Amino acid sequence: MTNNQEKNKTLIPILIIAGLFFIFGFVTWINGALIPFMKTINELTDAQSYLVASASYISFVVMALPASYIINKVGYRKSMSLGLVVMGLGALVFIPAAEARTYWVFLTGIFIQGAGMTLLQTASNPYITILGPIESGAKRIAIMGIANKVAGGLGSVIFGAILLSGIDDIKEKLVTVDASEKADLLNTMADSVVTPYIVMAVALFLLGVLIRKAPLPHVEAEDSEEVETGTTAKTSIFQFPHLWLGVIALFVYVGVEVIAGDTIISYGISLDIPVEQAKFFTLFTLMAMVATYALGVFLIPKYISQALALRVSAILGIALSFCIVFTTGFTSVLFVAALGIANALVWPAIWPLALTGLGKFTKTASALLIMAISGGAIIPPLYGAIVDHRKEELITTGIEEIAATAEAASSGYWILLPCYIIILYYAFWGHKIGLKK
Repeated sequence: MTNNQEKNKTLIPILIIAGLFFIFGFVTWINGALIPFMKTINELTDAQSYLVASASYISFVVMALPASYIINKVGYRKSMSLGLVVMGLGALVFIPAAEARTYWVFLTGIFIQGAGMTLLQTASNPYITILGPIESGAKRIAIMGIANKVAGGLGSVIFGAILLSGIDDIKEKLVTVDASEKADLLNTMADSVVTPYIVMAVALFLLGVLIRKAPLPHVEAEDSEEVETGTTAKTSIFQFPHLWLGVIALFVYVGVEVIAGDTIISYGISLDIPVEQAKFFTLFTLMAMVATYALGVFLIPKYISQALALRVSAILGIALSFCIVFTTGFTSVLFVAALGIANALVWPAIWPLALTGLGKFTKTASALLIMAISGGAIIPPLYGAIVDHRKEELITTGIEEIAATAEAASSGYWILLPCYIIILYYAFWGHKIGLKK
């Protein structure tokens, strides 16, 4: 088969999978707007508000191996369809959650949506990786990333406009009104999620039906790949150290990606930047990622390798972490947004590097990599806990609350540094361990 025929054969499946990445990008990145929204309507601390991210990402731990089992039973396409339907069910949970204005019900809806996304991602990521040559896997995933982050940008802007408009005025009123008026204000604010989530649920159900009819070819990783790894044939998933190190690298990566996208609005607000401006900050991070994805599509693998892209990304992440902490105001916010440049090519590079030589173990390995998304459940709340602790510490020393909030929010970004160092190790050495030279 010629190169042109091969490209034509894979073009439609690539476009369809890009559409799926668009969907879960939209759903994932509205968390940036949901976090300050939930913090206000449920009167939460910083650490509690970041449970929005935790509820979404912890589902990847709970559901990844069951998702792998489902994919083995029914195949990639039916699994993608089921994932969309489950996401739609999660969206519907927001209706009773808004009526009750109960935080754990909101978190339940977010968890169910995360379960659907787990199935969708466990199917779509390995599918797009093995749809063509493994050497260009990062290029195809970078194309998926463009769809994902463009959708995320749209989602953050749309939901930021719906959920956060007028929130400054509401916060001022909440301080002065009595308990009854306060409850009415918060209930009205909570009801604003109902219509957008009904629309989202309907769209997801329709797409779940349509994907069943989509022209997606059956693909499998080559079983013969496994004998190329090491000196003898592998018999267990535990015999691939480069995979397990990839899981760790992906775990910390998802944590820093979520911090870059989901904390930036709250960080801007803590620096006394008006919400009307801050609600667009997640878009800055995502557009930085989109631009870098586009660069990756052009450069990988023709000009640079997947491993080199990962090394450059990790080094840039370390440099930007220092810049965030040692600058102030809007400049510091821009450095948080610039993490999008450092983060963009990490996911596309780790997947093919970690799946190299897995052969028949590819589906199980993919489930493990998807479980690593739980880094988004654990690392952002740690950031929030650091911020809360540092804020209390500063206030007890006599610093006024506004200044303490800003300084604490900035110091929380120290958590990025060890994460990027782990990614740097994987980029230089970790991805080679256990592979035949």
